[in-house]
Amino acid sequence: MSNQRTPIEPQRVDAPLTQSATFLVVTATKRPDSIQIIRSTLAGLDSLAKNVSIRDLSSQFACTVGIGSDIWDNITNLPRPAELHSFREVKGAKHTAVSTPGDLLFHIRAERRDICFEFERQLMDQLGDSVSVIDDTIGFRYFDVRDLLGFVDGTANPVGPSVPSSVLVAEEDSAASGGSYIVVQKYTHDLASWKGLPVEQQEKIIGRTKFDNVELDDAVSGQRSHKTLNTIEDEQGDEHDILRDNMPFGSPGAGEFGTYFIGYTRRLWVIEKMLERMFLGDPPGLHDRLLDFSTPLTGTTFFAPSASVLASLDSD
Repeated sequence: MSNQRTPIEPQRVDAPLTQSATFLVVTATKRPDSIQIIRSTLAGLDSLAKNVSIRDLSSQFACTVGIGSDIWDNITNLPRPAELHSFREVKGAKHTAVSTPGDLLFHIRAERRDICFEFERQLMDQLGDSVSVIDDTIGFRYFDVRDLLGFVDGTANPVGPSVPSSVLVAEEDSAASGGSYIVVQKYTHDLASWKGLPVEQQEKIIGRTKFDNVELDDAVSGQRSHKTLNTIEDEQGDEHDILRDNMPFGSPGAGEFGTYFIGYTRRLWVIEKMLERMFLGDPPGLHDRLLDFSTPLTGTTFFAPSASVLASLDSD
């Protein structure tokens, strides 16, 4: 008998940033027939993706699926990932990271908006009334990968070989190996107030220069920048990265301007620590000044199991 293990194939959590994205969050109807529909749909996602993306193989289409804590046991019948739990509200003195419902996340990406649309249409046809839509946000790439505040986003993302070690669960939780924790938050921005700030003050809040994206020195004490508050080290002094695939969204006619934050991580505690530092402050009381101009409307946590696990969901 061979001792070789079947290779674990992760989902494409590290797919390249595209021109268009859809962030679809739904809750599940917990009837047995609905659960079976969901399981069958998730197991067949690879086939659905191929059927849609074949229209344009250069579109860099990808869809990552995250499963929430409340529905994990019903959908997978597998051991729970060690850190998986519902998004925990972080209530600061001035701002709150709210917790909102969500059983499934579909992070749909492509260079073409119509490819994203068609995949979501066929996906929802399959899911039918087994789910209810909580949020459906369309994101777009903005100029030089900038957010609507005018700053380059995702600069601190890991690259190359450091991506898997930052994003994919490994031997520390073998049952969840090849998977990734996902946290999503939908932020709206007060652009009028933000634009009223001098560029130098904006740069101090972000921690980078606006036009050429140069990192500014960390503050030695007192008020820290967004960049510094999102730099996380463990007790041994080792820094831990996450993979962000944020997208701007909005409608000038409706006066809506925002950023959809999506973070992939091997260690959920890293993002949770970022949020604590942002909303509670570090030192306590000195919250992330970016929150004075950015309001979170949602907050949900998911786990993206490996593609191998997804494909097996309809096997029993």
